[in-house]
Amino acid sequence: MRAHLRRRSRGWAPGGILTYAATRLHEEVAYVAYHFHWSLDDILDLDHHMRLRYVDEIARINRQRSEGR
Repeated sequence: MRAHLRRRSRGWAPGGILTYAATRLHEEVAYVAYHFHWSLDDILDLDHHMRLRYVDEIARINRQRSEGR
């Protein structure tokens, strides 16, 4: 392994890939699981954008219900 890769700092990944905040991931998973009753594995199998799409749809449905539509 090249020396510069072995000595890299923990906060940086080659290619500029950033990690997703664990707290935010837990919030999304809990939100989808609570409303759709899906398993943890099913929710985690979704890619990030698809999971956010479901979070947005659940929020839209909840807004409509609270407004009496």
